[in-house]
Amino acid sequence: MPETPVISVVIPAYNEAEGIATLLEKIVVLGYHQSYEVIVIDDGSSDSTAEIVKKFPVRLLRHHTNIGYGAALKTGIRKAKGKKIIMLDSDGQHDPEYIPKIAALLDEHELVIGERTSDSFQVKNRQGGKKLIRKVGEYLFDQKLPDFNSGLRGFDRELIKSMLHMMPNGFSFSTTSTMAFIKEGYSIGTLPIMVAERQGRPSNVKFVRDGSKTMLLLFRIIMLFNPLKIFFPFSIIVTTLGILWGIYAYIFVGRFANSATLLTMLGMFLFFIGLIADQIAIMNRRVS
Repeated sequence: MPETPVISVVIPAYNEAEGIATLLEKIVVLGYHQSYEVIVIDDGSSDSTAEIVKKFPVRLLRHHTNIGYGAALKTGIRKAKGKKIIMLDSDGQHDPEYIPKIAALLDEHELVIGERTSDSFQVKNRQGGKKLIRKVGEYLFDQKLPDFNSGLRGFDRELIKSMLHMMPNGFSFSTTSTMAFIKEGYSIGTLPIMVAERQGRPSNVKFVRDGSKTMLLLFRIIMLFNPLKIFFPFSIIVTTLGILWGIYAYIFVGRFANSATLLTMLGMFLFFIGLIADQIAIMNRRVS
């Protein structure tokens, strides 16, 4: 590894004893461990992941307990020496041969996403949740999104470090980082990639358990990046319903109904709550 690497490759790993060796062998065969700083973060694995990683000429960082995918990435980003960060999964889904191409694109863009081709391997029971998140994201930002949650991507290190306080410790680090870069107006490049089926153990992501997490993620993304986009239309709808109900009651009963007054006031409160939430979201994104 060079003393002052330009590129740091960050690989989070949790119980990947069956898959990580194949990935690291390929990185060594390609000679990337000599050109780049390669960091593996063992996120509290209970299997032999760390012992396998120690056999390779890469840097190993360890969590004593399993904190999460996003937390492992944060540790790697904070400890990395390179000016650019490229992250990829440790389960064999991502081909490390894409690393130099992403590194080259990082000279032109602050974020580069490995965009999965249509013939890439995909877990079917996650596709519905991904489509839902994409629709919400496109509504929030009024534009088409790239492959927002692809795990193979590269960043400018100082930029992603300034955003780590917004990033979750769980599986939605990739999604949140995409939204953050778009919201702040940074240049985003994409590289078509083919993704293979993961090696070793089944994925930790479960349909029912992580379906609820996806819903929480949606609310979190909305409140973090554009709360007024939700509060404003709701306030218009509720206020309009209150006024219409009040007019109806006045015509047929002879007075503006109390329930209509409450609805109208609720609509106004929703608007002001949205304004406050929007200002808090802006201040939260500026903290670095």
